Amino acid sequence: MTDKSPINRRWLPLNALRAFEAVGRHSSFTAGGHALNVSQSALSRHVQTLEALLGCPLLIRHPHGLETTEAGRRLLPAISRGFDGIEREMNEIIRNRGRDRHLRTLRVHMPPSFLQQVGLPALKSFRREYPDIIIDVASSYVTGWPREEPDIAVVYDRPQAGQSVTDLLWMIHVAPACAPEIAREHEGKTLERFLRDTELLHVKLQGQARGLMWASYIRQRGLEVDTDRGLAFETASAATGYAMTGGGVALIDLVLFAQEIAAGRLVVPYPEPAEEGYGYFLTMRPEDMADPILALFRTWMIEHCARPEPPLLRAAAAP
Repeated sequence: MTDKSPINRRWLPLNALRAFEAVGRHSSFTAGGHALNVSQSALSRHVQTLEALLGCPLLIRHPHGLETTEAGRRLLPAISRGFDGIEREMNEIIRNRGRDRHLRTLRVHMPPSFLQQVGLPALKSFRREYPDIIIDVASSYVTGWPREEPDIAVVYDRPQAGQSVTDLLWMIHVAPACAPEIAREHEGKTLERFLRDTELLHVKLQGQARGLMWASYIRQRGLEVDTDRGLAFETASAATGYAMTGGGVALIDLVLFAQEIAAGRLVVPYPEPAEEGYGYFLTMRPEDMADPILALFRTWMIEHCARPEPPLLRAAAAP
């Protein structure tokens, strides 16, 4: 290309244009670098490349700031409009990407009780907003990453370092819960007497002893209660559902079953919660972070789970 040759799209220096637009929009190399997550020196080199290509300065560098030249003031809004249009159209394509029959399916995994209590409402609202995204939902009661190898999963696990991208949804706090009539029948008893006199409802954990959750709770409270007795269920939802029929007392996650408590279908007669050491985490592989569908679903789930703490937890935290 000679000095008199016009610039066409084959020669557009996209990185240099992005650099100048970021610096010009923020009037700062520092802020522009933060916006693009690149160093100031890299931005400066890109802007210098663009100025050399045009044969004129675009920015005047003062000791305490930047000023755009006349050429810079002409070019900056044109670049911004172009990038705004590209960004807008690409986001529109993302919103309508499910219309492409050849697009891969988003594979989501959630534990059964989480799926029933939180996942189904979240998926319903997500589908209302993005009806064309193809989603397959799997559910199994496992601790940690499931065998199905989904694209994104809600996992029930202890906090731990690893290679996955992990967002904490909430840590689990448990307390005994039962039907209102069971609470009235045993009103006035100590917690230890109450647990001795009622049927304990267990939730099976993969590879763990049958009464592990109750045993941990009893140990934290310094009580003497036989935790080997009672019924065991595959899911927390099943155990809690049985408790609501008046069949016994379940150790429930106060966040997961906050609606049942608020509606009066469950009562927590001894409301001081205990930390279980487990939580619900939204997990995905680092290499999938650039996937726009996964990024959209990840943001949606995090926002959906960003709910206020239940009153029982707030009361327990108060001095």
